[in-house]
This record gives sequence, structure tokens and C-alpha cells, in this order.
Amino acid sequence: MENCIFCKIVAGEIPCYKIFENEKILAFLDINPAVPGHVLVIPKKHFTDIFEIDDQYLQELIVVAKRIAEKMKTNFDAGGVNLFQSNGENAEQTVFHFHLHLLPRKGNDRINFSELLVNAEKIDNMKLEEIKKILGE
Repeated sequence: MENCIFCKIVAGEIPCYKIFENEKILAFLDINPAVPGHVLVIPKKHFTDIFEIDDQYLQELIVVAKRIAEKMKTNFDAGGVNLFQSNGENAEQTVFHFHLHLLPRKGNDRINFSELLVNAEKIDNMKLEEIKKILGE
């Protein structure tokens, strides 16, 4: 895609700090990291979001993400690792090329995903059953 920053990174038009690369997947350090060691894992082929990405690319991408997460845990003194991914403007996606964030976590970092859960609203059983029917197999 012409104006996609990640496609330009894949093409070598913009430099990056590569962590991993094969024929389908590229992983590199985020230049505006939420925490030190913040990695982005992307398919080299342009897919806008989760709704567009080919299953084979997605499977390979998650395996690569797991390997990097294991290295973060073992060698980066990370007590945990967050994997997060956004799809669409309402989900706050800002780069419209599928990408997965890997964040090595330490107890004293400034990220607080738990705020999402603390502010969650309770849903009654009838509504849960309705959602289950819509999303279940």
C-alpha cells in the first residue's frame, strides 16, 4: 500500500530495528515505545486488520510473537508480557496495517490495562445469553 508506514518499513524505505524476519513476518522495535522493549510484529503483506488478514499469516505471526515473548520473559526480566492489537478507528487503530504489540511488563511500569476491567459494567444473565447466541459457534 502506497502510504502505509509499515509497508515502507517492509520495503526498506524506512529503517527499523529488526528483531525477527522471514518471508512472511517482520518484527521490530517500536520507535515510540510504551515500555522499553516494545515490539511490533507485522505481516510483510499488507492486511488492514484482523478482518482482512489471511489465516496462514495470522498463525505464523502468533508463533513468532510467542517466541519473542518467551525471550522477553527470559532475557528482559519481564514478569509478564502483554499482546495487544486494535482493529478500526473505534478500537483506536492508528496504523491501518495489521500489527501486534508485544509489551514486556515489569511491576513498576506505567501501563495499567486493569483500568479497563475495573470500569467494566455488570451484564445480566439474559444479555449474556443473547451475546453468546450471536458470537458462539
